[in-house]
Amino acid sequence: MTYNVQIKVMPLKDLLDPQGKAVLGGLRNLGLGAVSDVRVGKHITLQVEAESETQAKQLAEDASKKLLANPVMEFYEIEMIN
Repeated sequence: MTYNVQIKVMPLKDLLDPQGKAVLGGLRNLGLGAVSDVRVGKHITLQVEAESETQAKQLAEDASKKLLANPVMEFYEIEMIN
């Protein structure tokens, strides 16, 4: 069966996010000073062939740990979608 999995990868909250700071500066330059903070991450969608939703989620977990996220600097969240 085919499962769709979304993985959200974001910088750890305690770490500086240089890309987020650059976007924040750009927004302020555009007159959008009401924005107080920006964090930039990655949104990844996988189509997984698996026997069960649990197996598909485990595959996404393995992909996240081994390739998609750097645990030193990032955290990730996995969500099964329809």
